[in-house]
Amino acid sequence: MSSSREIIVYHYSYSPYARRVIWYLNLRNIPFSECIQPPIMPRPDVKALGVSYRRIPIVAIGRDIYNDTRLILSKLDTLFPPSAAHPALAPSTPEHRALAALLSSSVTDGGLFGRCATLIPTNLPLFKDARFTADRAAMSGRPWSKAFIDRARPESLVEVRQFIAFLENGLLADGRDWLLNTPQASSVDIEAVWPLHWVFGMPGAVPADVASKDSFPKVFAWVERFSVAAGAARKKNGKDRKSTRL
Repeated sequence: MSSSREIIVYHYSYSPYARRVIWYLNLRNIPFSECIQPPIMPRPDVKALGVSYRRIPIVAIGRDIYNDTRLILSKLDTLFPPSAAHPALAPSTPEHRALAALLSSSVTDGGLFGRCATLIPTNLPLFKDARFTADRAAMSGRPWSKAFIDRARPESLVEVRQFIAFLENGLLADGRDWLLNTPQASSVDIEAVWPLHWVFGMPGAVPADVASKDSFPKVFAWVERFSVAAGAARKKNGKDRKSTRL
């Protein structure tokens, strides 16, 4: 990769939005560097770019700065067309592209991720940090108090369970490994897996009586399969990658 296309991802490790970009880069074997940021403002490294945008991830590609996840992925698709070195992830048929767009919209714009966010266990140390809860309240436009999260939790569990059931009894019902029945994970898998991968990784976020490996074995196996594939891709792509930490 030429220096004019050097990619630097500014993010913090548990950002679910940043995971989408990191997964994409690794699964496509695209070299990049990381600049790890604090989970709340201020972020001196980002400020040094002349950027005041507070959401993560922010991606620098050469001299260009991108701060919308879907725009970042679209730009990377353009800069790195499918090749032997950078295998395709984007769906190739109109039907599959429509499914990817539908999943992206329903998860990001339709409220599923917002529901997942209210499943964060309120006994985590984060909820004792007034700076963190104030930052998230200012970003989301709603309270981030323990009381608010606890009130929202039952309805959120219903909607998240419905999404899990949709995948279990729909796209994964025939036992396929990946949502498009492709040999490897595709961008459709990324669009659907990221909120579930996030909440499944937080003990207590989704109680076993709501969703478990027993009640939704195909979905839980798919999330684990994706995690393994993403980890292997990261190990392969990370040989020459640099990380910078504050």
